[in-house]
Amino acid sequence: MKVLIETQYMPSVAYFTLLCHAEEVFIEVSENFEKQTYRNRCEILTSHGTQRLTVPVQSANSKIPIRNMQIDHRQKWINNHWRAIQSAYGKAPFFEYYSTYFENELKKEKKHLIELNQSLLTLCLRLLQLNVSIEFTKKFELTPAKGILDARSAVHPKKPLESMTWFQPKEYYQMFGKNFVPNLSILDLLFCVGPDALMVLKQSGVFLKNK
Repeated sequence: MKVLIETQYMPSVAYFTLLCHAEEVFIEVSENFEKQTYRNRCEILTSHGTQRLTVPVQSANSKIPIRNMQIDHRQKWINNHWRAIQSAYGKAPFFEYYSTYFENELKKEKKHLIELNQSLLTLCLRLLQLNVSIEFTKKFELTPAKGILDARSAVHPKKPLESMTWFQPKEYYQMFGKNFVPNLSILDLLFCVGPDALMVLKQSGVFLKNK
């Protein structure tokens, strides 16, 4: 299966569920930046519930190609994000095993959002031991070529889980709450279940098995 999907910041479980069932993945970098999406935000689970982490960007209200969108480092977002992650997952079973990788990657202070997102995506794929071909789009196409699943904006904070017909989240151990919270950042899955993360992703893509 070939998948076309946008770049995201520390993407969600649904995002990686698509990737783990794909043979080829095309990352959309020719579109304009879209606010209030996972392109520059993710969600983690804390003792107070779900917390949103947003990467501040420059000129977010302008129609800027995502490949040119720059991060606003005037805001101390890196320290804030890392403190939130530490607070949420410091006692998680696999935090010590994975945390240094993410801390080091975040603190490299990338200039462009696409650089940050791609470096984190590459890290996550390595930690998941997930081998998939990743390519960037060269131009924007409203309708992708035949045989490519167009998943752009399918994983969206304003869309219900039911809209992702290929995603049926497999429950796993989480740090807080009595009720399972689906489709958090991949951080939640990695820190909580470690090496079993890839198995959870494969089991969450039940609608893809027959495609």
